[in-house]
Amino acid sequence: MAISGLIRVMEKAARKAGQRLRRDFGEVEHLQVSRKGPADFVSKSDRAAERTIYDELRVARPEWGFLMEEGGEIPGDPGKPRWIIDPLDGTSNFLHGIPHFAISIAVQEPRLDGTGWGEVTAGIVYQPITDESFWAEKTRGAWLHDGRLRVSARRHLDESLIATGIPFAGRGNVSEWARIYSAIAPQVAGIRRFGSASLDLAWVAAGRYDGFWEGGLAPWDSAAGCLLVREAGGFVSDWRGRSQPICDVEVLAGNDALHSRLHKILAGALKAG
Repeated sequence: MAISGLIRVMEKAARKAGQRLRRDFGEVEHLQVSRKGPADFVSKSDRAAERTIYDELRVARPEWGFLMEEGGEIPGDPGKPRWIIDPLDGTSNFLHGIPHFAISIAVQEPRLDGTGWGEVTAGIVYQPITDESFWAEKTRGAWLHDGRLRVSARRHLDESLIATGIPFAGRGNVSEWARIYSAIAPQVAGIRRFGSASLDLAWVAAGRYDGFWEGGLAPWDSAAGCLLVREAGGFVSDWRGRSQPICDVEVLAGNDALHSRLHKILAGALKAG
């Protein structure tokens, strides 16, 4: 599959920011002796990566708007797409010297009726440490570099490895998550929490994970990942089973069989609560 000009623009921006993140990540371990130092350093690194991505994409598509984790919303031409950017998904991992984090960039189209934002048509999740570039375009499939991605073919929960995100530091609904976990955990081969939703979804697309659920995300956490899963042949919905252009407040992902089974368990757990 030939890589389109749009994906090349996105990958160039992600790789340029990734170089800076790799360099900064190498410095984090030296700051662990300071209570304040690491957090301040990582915050600056996060903002610098976002600025690098913004500058690259602004030059390439000057009329497009932005929705960014750090910089918020920057309107563009209302008839043009917008970029959705998370410059460092997995900040806590980065802060603690854990090499599992990613850059996420997505393209979202305006609705034809002018009532807001519609489908996501391109996305990339780039892991700077492993140099893995997961990308997808609507109707053109999902890819890892030049290799086609497919969601897992597993059909049985007791063979499946499921990923999740756990509420922390006052963010998210702990009791709701616990009910879902208690219902799913006894039926699956394992549950993992690695701390980067964009990579979790990319790994579902790659068949590494068989499914994923998390609540309380933001659009920049999951916009690219949702497209990756769908273009790899999987399903992404909210917890009521509705397919949204970007599932963020509630995300459930997997192949067709496992998504259906997980949704039934999840819905039952929430109803029982």
